[in-house]
Amino acid sequence: MRTYSLKCDCHTHTLYSRHAFSTIAENVRAAKEQGLELLASTDHFSDMLFPDWRDLRNYQYFSGYSMWPRVWDGVKLLHGAEVDITGLNGSLFGEDVPLTTTTVGQPMPREWNLFSHTTRYCDFLIASVHGTTFATGCTKEQVTQMYCNVLMRPRVLMIGHPGRSGLAFDIDAVVRFAGEHHRLIELNEHSSDRFYGEDGVCRKIAEACMHYGTQVAVDTDAHICAKIGKFSRVETMLGEIDFPEELIATRNRVAFEKALKDAQLSAE
Repeated sequence: MRTYSLKCDCHTHTLYSRHAFSTIAENVRAAKEQGLELLASTDHFSDMLFPDWRDLRNYQYFSGYSMWPRVWDGVKLLHGAEVDITGLNGSLFGEDVPLTTTTVGQPMPREWNLFSHTTRYCDFLIASVHGTTFATGCTKEQVTQMYCNVLMRPRVLMIGHPGRSGLAFDIDAVVRFAGEHHRLIELNEHSSDRFYGEDGVCRKIAEACMHYGTQVAVDTDAHICAKIGKFSRVETMLGEIDFPEELIATRNRVAFEKALKDAQLSAE
């Protein structure tokens, strides 16, 4: 069975995500210990964080990314966010929140919404479904179009854990669309075992990526430093289907940086 050497982990969380348990320093240390070349920190940007989420001051963490070293203990460190998908039209968390004042209470010097202001320092975004209330009663076709719309957002590099969103979609259509537009589909270690079995959704997604030549990001979605860089369940599944390593954008730093460049992400 094929084995893999994966040197990037591009979906990880720090204490900021509230239900995670490690600092960025602890995560970097763990990445170094695992021999990773690149780590991306992608905390939640979602209404699951704060009951008073409309206050910009809750999200200063993201605007402080400039203080982080770009290379820390020999590990390349990227800045990101995992943003919730909030509408069938592909809308993202915070877009409907206009900002009128800065974090120190002064008038906002230009027109921003919470999404555009908070994510402006991110190297890339992961767009994920967590709560599904917005999709109550939707069709498979609507969810398929939703994912395609999200993939065309200028800052979004990948769809996060689509295999466990709980929403049915046309896997072939979304995977093919992602490949055509140089976007990634995530295979997520944090997902439950049942998604990787012979009939699991994640396995079907991986097989579709093989068929269409669409690149994947193999990530841990680690919520504690002890999980960073450990992809055993995904690697086993990929080995069982003989998944080509060249389609894994997270196989090494050079490959991921090329995928990021090819996506041609830009500010909105």
